[in-house]
Amino acid sequence: MMQFDRKDLSDETLIEFFRKLLLPRMIEEKMLVLLRQGKISKWFSGIGQEAVAVGATLALESDEWIMPLHRNLGVFTTRGMELEKLFLQWQGSKNGFSKGRERSFHFGSAAHHVCGMISHLGPQLAIADGTTLAHKLSNQDKVSLAFTGEGGTSEGDFHEALNVASVWDLPVIFIIENNGYGLSTPVNEQYRCEQLIDRAKGYGMESVRIDGNNLLTVYDTVKGVRDYCIKNQRPYLIECMTFRMRGHEEASGVKYVPAHLFEEWAQKDPVTNYEHYLIDQEILSQEEINAIRESLKQYIDKELKAGFADDPIVPDTSAELNDVYASVTEVQQQNEDALILAERDAEQPVRLIDAVKEGLYQSMQKHENLVLMGQDIAEYGGAFKITEGFVHRFGKERVRNTPLCESAIVGIALGLSLEGYKSMMEMQFADFVTVGFNQIVNNLAKIHYRWGQKADVVIRMPTGGGVGAGPFHSQSNEAWFVHTPGLKVVYPSTPEDAKGLLISAFNDPNPVMFFEHKALYRAVSGKVPVEYYETPIGKAKQVMNGDDLSIITYGAGVHWATDYAADHPEISIDIVDLRTLLPIDWEAVQNSVIRTGKVIVLHEDVLTGGIGGEIAAWIGEHCFKNLDAPVKRCASLDSPVPFNIQLENNFLAKSRLDAVVKELLEF
Repeated sequence: MMQFDRKDLSDETLIEFFRKLLLPRMIEEKMLVLLRQGKISKWFSGIGQEAVAVGATLALESDEWIMPLHRNLGVFTTRGMELEKLFLQWQGSKNGFSKGRERSFHFGSAAHHVCGMISHLGPQLAIADGTTLAHKLSNQDKVSLAFTGEGGTSEGDFHEALNVASVWDLPVIFIIENNGYGLSTPVNEQYRCEQLIDRAKGYGMESVRIDGNNLLTVYDTVKGVRDYCIKNQRPYLIECMTFRMRGHEEASGVKYVPAHLFEEWAQKDPVTNYEHYLIDQEILSQEEINAIRESLKQYIDKELKAGFADDPIVPDTSAELNDVYASVTEVQQQNEDALILAERDAEQPVRLIDAVKEGLYQSMQKHENLVLMGQDIAEYGGAFKITEGFVHRFGKERVRNTPLCESAIVGIALGLSLEGYKSMMEMQFADFVTVGFNQIVNNLAKIHYRWGQKADVVIRMPTGGGVGAGPFHSQSNEAWFVHTPGLKVVYPSTPEDAKGLLISAFNDPNPVMFFEHKALYRAVSGKVPVEYYETPIGKAKQVMNGDDLSIITYGAGVHWATDYAADHPEISIDIVDLRTLLPIDWEAVQNSVIRTGKVIVLHEDVLTGGIGGEIAAWIGEHCFKNLDAPVKRCASLDSPVPFNIQLENNFLAKSRLDAVVKELLEF
């Protein structure tokens, strides 16, 4: 018999807890009937695990963030989400939480302080770090809570999130729902520690293992842990032992689970045992319980009827495209607030690296809610010394050294955005972005399209070759992100644009990948306004007018093109600096094609899969009648970037520019 300890909870509270526990069970039972009837397409059942989600949610304040999984219906219902709208969500309706763009529980609601999962599991853990960091920066005594399964604890995101939470003293509650199986894989094939809470010791945090099927145990534990986390400003790990009585999802079945486990765990059913407790304690009679069930049944049926009455979606292409990005207030070339000035002579030439630093510094002055994060960016000033001195001016709360946890830091940046903060993460080298790739392309990029939540994040990407740094510090990987709707990809070539575009990136509520060419940092100088100003994202710059041929380029390619034009005054070259690669200024591209009829797309990235292929295809599709020759691409070799300088020079597109120009002119 399951033992319940009510402590100081009133009868009314215990009865309300029962309603909260019973509601997701009854909804699930109804959904399984509808699934068998073919009225819904898929369902991930949490039957048998309701006490974890309900108990944990009851223990938190309503404005504390929860990051649930697809078996945590109790989080959504306990937070008071409209059941009709939940039904609409599960049906893929336009009037659901995600406008039909997401399934089941892959959505969030800022109003309810719930941030839904993505299918990759794990990434939501670091988002909880981010919301908690925001609370800490705002001096709010709040926690955030993130769920994971026992299988998810093997993922790197689990370890990164726990490590950063501990290093940064963040009051985050991590809950492991250990239901024995990751889809069909039992725990003895997933890990070798005796209990998962043992992993907490490695991160210097406290932990506890509890009966996840006992509602009052879950509630009391999470409530006590919440108090501990706030008082001590520390994270905590809870392992809830439970069991799912259905398959991973209904189609998978349960044949891989020994029958005796169902018999054993049926005796530990969280709803049945709590119901018996209320009857045994004479808190409720069987008749009263029946009345509660009937009341909930009528409520579910009424909400379900309204949900099924919704009209089918009529796709609207413009609406789909318009929702990829959060709206941006109109960008001004010259910001009216000119109070933030650089302390230098306006006529003094500025290196690109110093322009980036100036734009970053003035943005920190402008936005008190802007937080900088990255490896070695505080006292050391970053690998390229761009943030040198920042920590003394803005403090370690806003200029934060990070562990080597790229994925977690991107997730934290998103969590900060949920709480209204802006953030910048510096990838020490653009090459290292691969270990944070999932968070960028699946969380940051898609969240606004999925449920209207902005991701106000800038990721700075020191990129490019030409400095003899070899294959892991020289890659041009901007094309990876151009393929991802929801991101903005910015790549300045001049100091003036570097400052203005960086300021614009911080004023843009969408995630911006901001590429800075390392070889240009100290090699390129120019005049830069001392005031705080914006250069519009999505607008190309006409660098040089010509009528013999066009070179459409960006980054280092702009300087290769202008140097070539200077060395060949007999050729009238039209040069367009794209500046922004997503979205591209197609009007500027088209105008250049019209002027010359012959086009080279020049970039440092390798040829295959580079953005040059996309631009060439667009020109062929939209400007074919204006072409006098095939569009030529001039790119780097399809090989990793070599270390040896002679090999690297041969690798770079610059070494082939002359041959491509001559071939095009002779066509």
